Amino acid sequence: MKTTLDLDDELVRRAKQEAARAGIPLRRLVEDALRARLLPPTRGHQRFRLDATVVMGTAPPAVDVADRDALYDLLERG
Repeated sequence: MKTTLDLDDELVRRAKQEAARAGIPLRRLVEDALRARLLPPTRGHQRFRLDATVVMGTAPPAVDVADRDALYDLLERG
């Protein structure tokens, strides 16, 4: 669909520069920006959320993490 928009000159200038830098037409840049803003995320493009489990141990650590040589020794044993 063709449409006419009244856009800020500086915004259009920057959009044209970005499109040129990305090697895509200005139309695609605008369409991508509208999709990103208006459409729900599609499968595979959902935001990633990491649910990390925190376990509180009762034993002291096996090695002082500030001691590089001790860390290397521990890694070499494993």
